[in-house]
Amino acid sequence: MSVFRSRSGELELLGREQFANDGNLAPEALAERVGEFCAGLKEFQEVVDNTGTRLYATGAFQQLPQPDADALVTSVYVDTGLYFNIVGPELQRFYLETGMSACDSDDMMEGVIRREFRTAVVCGSFQQSLGDIEDTVARLRESGADVLSPLSTRIKPETAGTDFILFDYQDHLKNDRDTWRHKLVHMDAFRRADAVVVCNPGGSVGKGTIFELGFMAAISKRVIFTEEPQGVSVRFPCEVGLGA
Repeated sequence: MSVFRSRSGELELLGREQFANDGNLAPEALAERVGEFCAGLKEFQEVVDNTGTRLYATGAFQQLPQPDADALVTSVYVDTGLYFNIVGPELQRFYLETGMSACDSDDMMEGVIRREFRTAVVCGSFQQSLGDIEDTVARLRESGADVLSPLSTRIKPETAGTDFILFDYQDHLKNDRDTWRHKLVHMDAFRRADAVVVCNPGGSVGKGTIFELGFMAAISKRVIFTEEPQGVSVRFPCEVGLGA
């Protein structure tokens, strides 16, 4: 277990300790051990929360069956308020290659701070927050991420101000039931993305986005809100803020 502080794109190693695991610990026992580690983070940072603190796990955690991984993520979130991000092997290799290319370092975190996402999806209220969504999409693309959806933020003029905005790359609706087809295409991109970024200026989360959040949770997708979410009745494992 290593603790880093990131400032202006530079990493500072604050501490490192061994984590003994014989491979037989139940998710509850793993969560308790991770919780103890998280409690110790207050030695380095006065406020430890899902806005300024990120957890990344590899190694034995990657071998957990999905139900056990989900149980661990849930337990850590309930006990600490932090999202326990289990990084898959392919993404870990990407981080290692990025760090090695950038600064000849074999520490995965050097890759994380340089390019955290290979792919991402941006969600939010296209009716009310289009400008913020455009800014978020632009920021992700500038960092090198491939934004899988929306592919463009240029709306079809005739759909402006309606309940269901279409972008210039989307075909027209056959009828009001056809909105589901477009919604399904957007949500299918969640599966292929490293993370889903929910753009929620002022904290507000719209009904359409809340619907999508249920799907994100069901497929154990990493979710990052741009601001602390408001109006969500069931809190779930997530992070707040890009570039934390």
